[in-house]
Amino acid sequence: MPGGRPLIGICTALTRAQWGVWDRRAALLPVSYIGAIQRAGGLALMIPPDAELEDNPDQVLDVIDGLILAGGDDIDPSAYGAQRHPMTKHTVPERDRAELALARRAIERDMPVLGICRGMQLINVAFGGTLTQHLPDEVGHERHRPHPGSFDDSDHEVRLTEGSLAALAAGETVHNTKSHHHQGLEAIAEPFEVTGHSMIDDVPEAIEAPYRRFVLGVQWHPEADERSRVIGALIERARDYRDTRVSA
Repeated sequence: MPGGRPLIGICTALTRAQWGVWDRRAALLPVSYIGAIQRAGGLALMIPPDAELEDNPDQVLDVIDGLILAGGDDIDPSAYGAQRHPMTKHTVPERDRAELALARRAIERDMPVLGICRGMQLINVAFGGTLTQHLPDEVGHERHRPHPGSFDDSDHEVRLTEGSLAALAAGETVHNTKSHHHQGLEAIAEPFEVTGHSMIDDVPEAIEAPYRRFVLGVQWHPEADERSRVIGALIERARDYRDTRVSA
C-alpha cells in the first residue's frame, strides 16, 4: 500500500554452494545486494530461475514494483547467436531464459528496471544486442576485473552523459565505480542509448532506454559501494510506480 516499502524483485544465481555441513546446488545472491536495497528503503524479493516465468513472467511482475537484474556468471552466447569463446564459462541457460523473459516484459510494462554488470549485458541481449565475450582481447588489459572474486584495485572512473538517467542516478557526470567483469557490450540493441563510458578505454559502462520510466544498465557494481545512489534511484521510481498502480 502507499507509504510502505516498494517491493524490489532481484534475480538470483543458480550455482553450487556450501553452507554448514551442506554442499548443494543453490539459488543465491550476495548479501550486499539485499543490504543496498534495504538501506535505500526497499524490500527485497529474491527471484530464482523458474521455467514457468519463461512463458509467463507476469506471475512475478504483477507483485513487484521494480526489478533488479544482478551480476553473476556469463550469459550463454547461444542467447545472442554467437559461438562460445574459450573464456566464456559457468553459463546457466535456465537462468538466462527466465531473466530474458522478465527483462523484456518488465520493460514492456514500463516497470523500473536496473541491470547490474551481467544484468546490463542481459537487457542488451534481451532486445537483440550482442556481447564481447572477453574484453582483454579487445582492450589489451585486465583492469575491469584485476582480481577475480574481489573488487580490490577495481575502482575506475566512468564518464556519464550530462542530463542522462545514468548521471541523474549517480548524482554526477564523472563517477568512480567498482568493477568486476570480463565481458562487455558489442552491438547495442535499438531501444538503448550508451550514456556512460569507461575513462580507461571507452568501453560502454551505462545504457538506458530514453522513453521509459526507468530502464538503466550499469556495468559496475553499485551494491559494493555504500556511497552509491544508483539503487536508491531505482527504488524512488519503484515507489512512484507502485503508488500509480495502487491509485489507478
